[in-house]
Amino acid sequence: MKAFIVVIACLFSLNSFCQYKSFKLTDSGDTLNRLDNNNQKQGRWKIHINALRTEPAYDEEGAFKNNLKEGIWRKYDMAGLMFAQENFKWNNLNGLQQYLVQGQLEHDEMWRSVDPDRKFDTIEVMDPIDQTKIEKKIIKVESYALPCGKWQYYDPETGRVIKTEYYDALGKQYTPKKEGEAAPATDSIPKKIAKPKAVEEFEKSKKGKKSIRVRDGMTG
Repeated sequence: MKAFIVVIACLFSLNSFCQYKSFKLTDSGDTLNRLDNNNQKQGRWKIHINALRTEPAYDEEGAFKNNLKEGIWRKYDMAGLMFAQENFKWNNLNGLQQYLVQGQLEHDEMWRSVDPDRKFDTIEVMDPIDQTKIEKKIIKVESYALPCGKWQYYDPETGRVIKTEYYDALGKQYTPKKEGEAAPATDSIPKKIAKPKAVEEFEKSKKGKKSIRVRDGMTG
Protein backbone atom coordinates (compact mmCIF):
# COMPACT_ATOMS: atom_id res chain seq x y z
CA MET A 1 0.00 0.00 0.00
CA LYS A 2 2.79 2.42 0.92
CA ALA A 3 4.60 1.62 -2.34
CA PHE A 4 1.39 2.38 -4.26
CA ILE A 5 1.08 5.78 -2.55
CA VAL A 6 4.71 6.61 -3.37
CA VAL A 7 4.15 5.72 -7.04
CA ILE A 8 1.03 7.91 -7.22
CA ALA A 9 2.91 10.81 -5.60
CA CYS A 10 5.74 10.43 -8.10
CA LEU A 11 3.28 10.46 -10.98
CA PHE A 12 1.70 13.68 -9.70
CA SER A 13 5.14 15.27 -9.31
CA LEU A 14 6.14 14.17 -12.80
CA ASN A 15 2.92 15.59 -14.23
CA SER A 16 3.51 18.96 -12.52
CA PHE A 17 7.10 19.10 -13.80
CA CYS A 18 5.84 18.40 -17.34
CA GLN A 19 4.12 21.81 -17.23
CA TYR A 20 7.53 23.44 -17.40
CA LYS A 21 10.07 23.55 -20.19
CA SER A 22 12.92 23.88 -17.67
CA PHE A 23 13.45 24.36 -13.93
CA LYS A 24 15.93 23.84 -11.10
CA LEU A 25 15.51 21.84 -7.92
CA THR A 26 16.75 22.98 -4.52
CA ASP A 27 18.13 20.57 -1.95
CA SER A 28 14.70 20.57 -0.28
CA GLY A 29 12.98 19.61 -3.54
CA ASP A 30 11.48 23.04 -4.31
CA THR A 31 11.46 24.19 -7.91
CA LEU A 32 13.28 27.37 -8.98
CA ASN A 33 13.70 29.28 -12.22
CA ARG A 34 10.69 27.67 -13.84
CA LEU A 35 10.16 28.34 -17.54
CA ASP A 36 6.80 27.16 -18.85
CA ASN A 37 6.07 25.74 -22.28
CA ASN A 38 5.34 29.25 -23.56
CA ASN A 39 8.85 30.37 -22.49
CA GLN A 40 7.43 32.50 -19.70
CA LYS A 41 9.06 32.73 -16.27
CA GLN A 42 6.83 31.48 -13.45
CA GLY A 43 7.15 31.26 -9.68
CA ARG A 44 10.28 31.80 -7.61
CA TRP A 45 13.53 32.72 -9.36
CA LYS A 46 17.13 33.38 -8.36
CA ILE A 47 19.15 35.36 -10.91
CA HIS A 48 22.82 36.34 -11.08
CA ILE A 49 23.63 39.69 -12.70
CA ASN A 50 27.19 40.07 -13.95
CA ALA A 51 29.26 43.18 -13.30
CA LEU A 52 28.84 45.88 -15.93
CA ARG A 53 31.23 48.84 -16.25
CA THR A 54 31.23 50.45 -12.77
CA GLU A 55 28.29 48.40 -11.49
CA PRO A 56 29.31 45.37 -9.38
CA ALA A 57 27.79 41.91 -9.82
CA TYR A 58 24.85 40.93 -7.62
CA ASP A 59 22.17 38.28 -7.12
CA GLU A 60 18.44 38.89 -6.98
CA GLU A 61 15.51 36.70 -5.98
CA GLY A 62 11.75 36.99 -6.18
CA ALA A 63 8.74 35.68 -8.07
CA PHE A 64 7.50 35.93 -11.64
CA LYS A 65 3.91 35.72 -12.83
CA ASN A 66 3.54 35.19 -16.56
CA ASN A 67 7.05 36.54 -17.21
CA LEU A 68 6.45 39.68 -15.09
CA LYS A 69 8.08 40.43 -11.74
CA GLU A 70 5.47 40.37 -8.99
CA GLY A 71 5.71 41.08 -5.25
CA ILE A 72 8.89 41.46 -3.18
CA TRP A 73 12.32 41.12 -4.84
CA ARG A 74 15.59 41.30 -2.92
CA LYS A 75 19.10 42.06 -4.18
CA TYR A 76 22.31 40.78 -2.57
CA ASP A 77 25.94 41.67 -3.12
CA MET A 78 28.56 38.97 -3.65
CA ALA A 79 29.15 38.79 0.11
CA GLY A 80 25.50 37.82 0.58
CA LEU A 81 24.48 41.16 2.15
CA MET A 82 21.09 42.51 1.04
CA PHE A 83 21.28 46.02 -0.42
CA ALA A 84 17.78 46.44 -1.89
CA GLN A 85 14.24 45.29 -1.26
CA GLU A 86 11.86 46.25 -4.05
CA ASN A 87 8.15 45.71 -4.66
CA PHE A 88 6.88 44.98 -8.15
CA LYS A 89 3.53 44.90 -9.90
CA TRP A 90 3.23 44.15 -13.62
CA ASN A 91 7.04 44.06 -13.76
CA ASN A 92 7.28 47.67 -12.57
CA LEU A 93 8.26 49.21 -9.25
CA ASN A 94 5.17 49.68 -7.09
CA GLY A 95 4.82 50.82 -3.49
CA LEU A 96 7.69 51.10 -1.00
CA GLN A 97 11.28 50.44 -2.16
CA GLN A 98 14.16 50.29 0.33
CA TYR A 99 17.91 50.59 -0.36
CA LEU A 100 20.66 49.80 2.14
CA VAL A 101 24.38 50.40 2.64
CA GLN A 102 26.21 47.77 4.70
CA GLY A 103 22.89 46.52 6.01
CA GLN A 104 21.68 50.00 7.09
CA LEU A 105 18.82 51.86 5.41
CA GLU A 106 20.21 54.52 3.06
CA HIS A 107 16.98 55.70 1.42
CA ASP A 108 13.44 54.63 0.53
CA GLU A 109 11.20 55.48 -2.39
CA MET A 110 7.51 55.25 -3.29
CA TRP A 111 6.44 54.25 -6.81
CA ARG A 112 3.15 53.69 -8.64
CA SER A 113 2.88 51.02 -11.33
CA VAL A 114 0.40 51.21 -14.19
CA ASP A 115 -1.13 48.18 -15.90
CA PRO A 116 0.94 47.71 -19.10
CA ASP A 117 -2.19 46.64 -20.99
CA ARG A 118 -3.77 50.03 -20.37
CA LYS A 119 -2.84 53.00 -22.56
CA PHE A 120 -4.59 55.49 -20.26
CA ASP A 121 -4.87 55.83 -16.50
CA THR A 122 -7.27 57.70 -14.21
CA ILE A 123 -5.84 59.66 -11.30
CA GLU A 124 -7.33 61.99 -8.67
CA VAL A 125 -6.20 65.63 -8.68
CA MET A 126 -6.93 68.10 -5.88
CA ASP A 127 -8.34 71.55 -6.65
CA PRO A 128 -5.65 74.16 -5.71
CA ILE A 129 -8.25 76.57 -4.31
CA ASP A 130 -10.79 74.28 -2.66
CA GLN A 131 -8.89 71.23 -1.37
CA THR A 132 -12.17 69.44 -0.57
CA LYS A 133 -12.79 69.09 -4.30
CA ILE A 134 -11.17 66.19 -6.14
CA GLU A 135 -11.16 65.93 -9.92
CA LYS A 136 -10.64 62.66 -11.75
CA LYS A 137 -8.29 63.15 -14.68
CA ILE A 138 -7.55 60.71 -17.49
CA ILE A 139 -3.92 60.75 -18.61
CA LYS A 140 -2.06 59.01 -21.39
CA VAL A 141 0.46 56.59 -19.95
CA GLU A 142 3.98 57.57 -21.04
CA SER A 143 5.80 55.60 -18.37
CA TYR A 144 4.52 52.50 -16.62
CA ALA A 145 6.16 53.37 -13.28
CA LEU A 146 6.05 56.81 -11.73
CA PRO A 147 7.61 58.15 -8.52
CA CYS A 148 4.94 59.19 -6.03
CA GLY A 149 4.55 60.27 -2.43
CA LYS A 150 7.46 60.78 -0.04
CA TRP A 151 11.08 59.76 -0.69
CA GLN A 152 13.50 59.90 2.26
CA TYR A 153 17.28 59.73 2.47
CA TYR A 154 19.02 58.67 5.68
CA ASP A 155 22.41 58.77 7.33
CA PRO A 156 23.15 55.01 7.37
CA GLU A 157 25.12 55.33 10.61
CA THR A 158 22.58 57.24 12.69
CA GLY A 159 19.32 56.62 10.81
CA ARG A 160 18.67 60.38 10.80
CA VAL A 161 16.67 61.73 7.85
CA ILE A 162 18.95 64.03 5.85
CA LYS A 163 16.73 64.77 2.84
CA THR A 164 13.08 64.39 1.86
CA GLU A 165 11.52 64.64 -1.59
CA TYR A 166 7.83 64.73 -2.57
CA TYR A 167 6.18 63.62 -5.83
CA ASP A 168 2.60 64.15 -6.99
CA ALA A 169 0.32 61.66 -8.80
CA LEU A 170 1.93 62.50 -12.15
CA GLY A 171 5.46 61.86 -10.91
CA LYS A 172 6.37 65.55 -10.69
CA GLN A 173 8.49 66.69 -7.76
CA TYR A 174 7.06 69.45 -5.57
CA THR A 175 7.89 71.24 -2.33
CA PRO A 176 5.10 71.30 0.28
CA LYS A 177 4.68 74.45 2.35
CA LYS A 178 4.56 72.30 5.47
CA GLU A 179 5.07 68.66 6.45
CA GLY A 180 2.15 66.44 5.46
CA GLU A 181 0.64 68.90 2.97
CA ALA A 182 -1.13 67.18 0.10
CA ALA A 183 0.40 67.15 -3.37
CA PRO A 184 -0.57 70.17 -5.48
CA ALA A 185 -2.90 69.88 -8.44
CA THR A 186 -1.38 69.57 -11.89
CA ASP A 187 -1.00 72.40 -14.37
CA SER A 188 -3.98 71.02 -16.29
CA ILE A 189 -6.39 72.77 -13.89
CA PRO A 190 -6.74 76.41 -14.97
CA LYS A 191 -5.96 78.97 -12.30
CA LYS A 192 -8.46 81.72 -11.60
CA ILE A 193 -7.80 84.66 -13.91
CA ALA A 194 -8.12 88.20 -12.54
CA LYS A 195 -10.86 90.28 -14.19
CA PRO A 196 -9.82 93.42 -16.11
CA LYS A 197 -10.33 96.64 -14.15
CA ALA A 198 -12.95 97.88 -16.63
CA VAL A 199 -15.03 94.75 -16.11
CA GLU A 200 -14.84 95.11 -12.31
CA GLU A 201 -16.04 98.74 -12.54
CA PHE A 202 -18.88 97.70 -14.86
CA GLU A 203 -20.02 94.96 -12.47
CA LYS A 204 -19.83 97.38 -9.53
CA SER A 205 -22.04 99.89 -11.34
CA LYS A 206 -24.63 97.17 -12.04
CA LYS A 207 -24.58 95.73 -8.53
CA GLY A 208 -28.14 95.14 -7.26
CA LYS A 209 -29.62 95.40 -10.76
CA LYS A 210 -30.74 92.60 -13.08
CA SER A 211 -28.02 90.03 -13.47
CA ILE A 212 -25.93 90.39 -16.61
CA ARG A 213 -23.46 87.74 -17.70
CA VAL A 214 -20.01 89.24 -18.06
CA ARG A 215 -17.06 87.53 -19.72
CA ASP A 216 -14.05 87.47 -17.43
CA GLY A 217 -11.48 86.00 -19.77
CA MET A 218 -12.17 82.37 -18.78
CA THR A 219 -12.95 80.00 -21.63
CA GLY A 220 -15.68 77.32 -21.64
